[in-house]
Amino acid sequence: MTTLAPHLAGTGTLLRFALRRDRAMIPIWVGVNALMILSMPNTLKGLYGTAAERADLMRQLTTNSSLRALVGPAFDDSLGALTAWRVGVYAGALAAVTSLLIVVRHTRDEEESGRQELIASGMVGRRASLTSALLTAAVANAALALLVTAGLAGQGAVGALAFGLGLAAVGMLFATMAAIVAQLTESARLARGLTSAVLGAAFVLRAAGDSATDDGSSVLTWLSPLGWLENLRAFAGERWWVLLLFAAAIVVQGAVAYELAGRRDVGMSFLPTLPGPAAGRLGTAGALAWRLQRGSVLGWGIGFFLAGVVYGGMTEGAAELVGDNERAREIFERMGGQSGITDAFLASMVGMLGLIAALYIVASVLRLHGEETSGRAEPVLAGAVGRLRWAVGHLVIAFGGAALIMLLAAVGFAVGYGKDLGPLVAAALVQLPAVWVVGGLAVLLYGVAPRLAPAAWGAAGAVLLIGWIGPALDVPQTVLDISPFGHLPKLPGGEMEWGPVLVLVALAAVLVTGGLAALRRRDMTT
Repeated sequence: MTTLAPHLAGTGTLLRFALRRDRAMIPIWVGVNALMILSMPNTLKGLYGTAAERADLMRQLTTNSSLRALVGPAFDDSLGALTAWRVGVYAGALAAVTSLLIVVRHTRDEEESGRQELIASGMVGRRASLTSALLTAAVANAALALLVTAGLAGQGAVGALAFGLGLAAVGMLFATMAAIVAQLTESARLARGLTSAVLGAAFVLRAAGDSATDDGSSVLTWLSPLGWLENLRAFAGERWWVLLLFAAAIVVQGAVAYELAGRRDVGMSFLPTLPGPAAGRLGTAGALAWRLQRGSVLGWGIGFFLAGVVYGGMTEGAAELVGDNERAREIFERMGGQSGITDAFLASMVGMLGLIAALYIVASVLRLHGEETSGRAEPVLAGAVGRLRWAVGHLVIAFGGAALIMLLAAVGFAVGYGKDLGPLVAAALVQLPAVWVVGGLAVLLYGVAPRLAPAAWGAAGAVLLIGWIGPALDVPQTVLDISPFGHLPKLPGGEMEWGPVLVLVALAAVLVTGGLAALRRRDMTT
């Protein structure tokens, strides 16, 4: 009988190598997620410090379907249960994104670059790379579970353990799903896109189910792994058997991934890319960049439009949601200005989408890095295409795409809120200078030191952390000003200030120019 051991030869070495490669990415993503979760009890204590305030919140969740669609139902009014309610869905989604990126990076990305073929020529088993990728994801999720369990133990050790295990289970479920998709597709970009699409569908199913019922019992909610996480009911009479659903799904998906990995050749896939037309239709570097990135732009655009619709639909009830809670009012006004709770709510929600748009622009700019390291840029640049022309083609998609998705978000707000589009467009567009500064930093890192280019994710994560958690923790304004978003005018409702906006635009231009100048002079990876 054939044993598994020969197929796993070299797993330990590959695991150590993967952890070394991800020694920056994993701590940053896990740290951001853990800080978001662990800061929430104190924030909620300030917002809903009395039993009456928490009871009023529970009443609003029962009657406000839009709010349930956004963050799900709450099953108890303790600080621990409210923490799991407020950040559970988003922390689970972030754990899923981290996990799928890790697995695709160490499987399909390695095959695309040609490194996997070199590794496979040594004393390495057929399934060693897949195993090391899954173990790397397991390390990241275990670290998150330990931090959450230890950090929330004061709210209840049993609930903290359930919440930590639930987050890790969501991460591993999407890690094994990414492992399957990586076997089915020839492209790492497509593997990431398809797995992310499944995550988006899981969020939509959960939102639709939670908007229909206030106890998480909808069939649509149970069709989503994010719905499983909320139905684990951490800090609210834990349903430990839900973890068995996660375990079964992880084992089945892992077995499928291992079976597929043993049946294909390195670099091949079960769903090969269809051949293109006999005569090429891409006449410019910009057209090629659009062909490569149009799926990403479309996906982000649809997501931002739908988010705008949901947030816009909540706007009318913003005043009721805040009520007489002065702490909640202060947070919204700090995030969105002091022009009235409705305008402050709109400004804060548009600002949140601006922070998320920074993730889009980093991913789009770093497509240059991926094209270079995979060797696909070399044949393009070997022709009559200069480096700057090639890079600018992608940067137009990155910076212009950021503007497009913010415009679509504004349209979504107008649809959901039912008010004039003009002020919402202005509020969305004023976020762009800060988004472009983050993108400019990614360009500079890629141009000057391509090995450090992934550090742009750390900058985007730091900006997201400051903008999301900073106002709730009442951090000093000097800390908020570290982020370019801290200098933007608060629209709608606030006064337009052109000075900071123009300074940020100029800073973005300087960063992009410096990155392109460095790219023109340095050696390319071949």
